[in-house]
Amino acid sequence: MNKFTQVTGVAAPIDIRNVDTDMLIPKQYLKTIKRTGLGTALFSEMRYNEDGSENPDFVLNKPAYRAAKIIVAGENFGCGSSREHAPWALLDFGIRCVVATSFADIFYNNCFKNGILPVVLPQDDIDKLMDDAIRGANAIITVDLETQSITGPDGGTISFDIDPYRKHCLLNGLDDIALSLEKRPAAEDRPWL
Repeated sequence: MNKFTQVTGVAAPIDIRNVDTDMLIPKQYLKTIKRTGLGTALFSEMRYNEDGSENPDFVLNKPAYRAAKIIVAGENFGCGSSREHAPWALLDFGIRCVVATSFADIFYNNCFKNGILPVVLPQDDIDKLMDDAIRGANAIITVDLETQSITGPDGGTISFDIDPYRKHCLLNGLDDIALSLEKRPAAEDRPWL
């Protein structure tokens, strides 16, 4: 898993409540166990018309947001089924951070396991970031995990909380397997193993 220390980039405004995992990655894309190649399917039912052409009205198809690295979203982001393909699709598209007032538990946990930082903020802070994100290419936001802060295009800063264990894992690029391997030398020193 790639380390997450800081990301600076355009923030895409997705002001939709209850974005579920089927919206993020529809079921027909769940046949693969590879974590790559799913970025084109992210929000596919909203990003593409029935004929396969791009929907020019969807935010990630607009020129200013094609390279977005951050999503500012409505409440209960990632609800629905427990598909891990949802964070895989976000990551493959280039999204490293999602900021919302709340997340579905399983999606929230899957983000950490895949190198995406989910940030929970109060609605007032989301409103400020959503307003920044609407500015398009001028919506450059920096999310700094070490300082637990988000800096907007005007220089204003918002602080966020994060579990210290999850912070450690993201900063060091440690998924469940890497954590196990990190503990292996200590386990090998125990004679009863």
